[in-house]
Amino acid sequence: MNFEYNEDQLNIKEMAKNFAETELMPYASEWDQNEIFPVETLKKAAELGLAAIYVNENYGGSGLSRLDAAICFEELSRGCVSTAAYISIHNMVTWMIDAHGSDHVKERFIKKLSTMEMMSSYCLTEPGSGSDAVALKTKATKKGNSHYVLNGSKSFISGGPTSDIFAVMCRTGEEGASGVSCILVEKGTKGLSFGKQEKKMGWNSQHTSMVNFDNCEISIDNLVGNEGDGFKIAMKGLDGGRVNIAACSLGGARAALEASMSYSAERKQFGKSLDKFQVTQFKLADMATELEASRLMVLRAACALDTADKQATKLCAMAKRYATDVCSEICNMALQIHGGYGYLKDFPLERLVRDLRVHQILEGTNEIMRVIISRHLKAN
Repeated sequence: MNFEYNEDQLNIKEMAKNFAETELMPYASEWDQNEIFPVETLKKAAELGLAAIYVNENYGGSGLSRLDAAICFEELSRGCVSTAAYISIHNMVTWMIDAHGSDHVKERFIKKLSTMEMMSSYCLTEPGSGSDAVALKTKATKKGNSHYVLNGSKSFISGGPTSDIFAVMCRTGEEGASGVSCILVEKGTKGLSFGKQEKKMGWNSQHTSMVNFDNCEISIDNLVGNEGDGFKIAMKGLDGGRVNIAACSLGGARAALEASMSYSAERKQFGKSLDKFQVTQFKLADMATELEASRLMVLRAACALDTADKQATKLCAMAKRYATDVCSEICNMALQIHGGYGYLKDFPLERLVRDLRVHQILEGTNEIMRVIISRHLKAN
């Protein structure tokens, strides 16, 4: 067991770090406060191969591992958690097409997704089915042998009207998981519409809205996998998505720890800097320890995906549950160290607290992670 990154991984880490520090970090506050979706910056990320990290090189992907991706997302989110998280979602959709799509679908979409000429959204959650994803009602009915007619709505969709392709989980068969399929809906499809841009607590550099389907006619060629494969595809996508979001939490928490170390060394109270007080030293020590423990869990889960470990789903759920809970608390502790200044938008702490909070909810709430873990414990 080797805990050191190899030379390629160190180069990947350095590339993502440099991009985060030059293209994300200087603008993250502005994007957050003005709710700017930085499309051109995302396309710059794509030029570095960050839009299709673990996608086959034959179709324009980078051909890297899930472990490589986790390393990237930690570095990117250190610059801007919200923007890094959207890149994670886009990667998840691109991977789903690469892993399960027909050659025709791969040829049509992956190259454009890998350059972010096309931006993507993952559409699973509905107004009436959040954690109970298998209860989704969006329905696709066959029209002859050439098209589906799609009706329904999806909620909390990152990308919203900015995206060009939507991976939609919909019902093509009976109730239950086996009746769900994955269909790609392209922007401009008649009957496709969007709700208002949601006003959110965090993740403000990516737009979020409802996505509505009103008798949308979709070519049967846009089916990913076979009919009835959709729920399995969605869950496999979420295993990787959970690792990516956990890695994004690592980056945000690391930024919070670094800011706290710098601030506590400069800020003086009662005649000495804050980092000379044992209470501050203990907080920083706890933050660093929890961050390191979280990173080990995230990298372990990523490796499990790379090796197709039978425990991968459990390990991904564990990493997501632990890292997102702990890293959110690290950011909260960092804000406390900053005192009143941490509450100001002039400092990054309040944004980090807001951005990391949603990681405990999306990609399956942390309560659902506990359900998944307990089921796997019983199975073993």
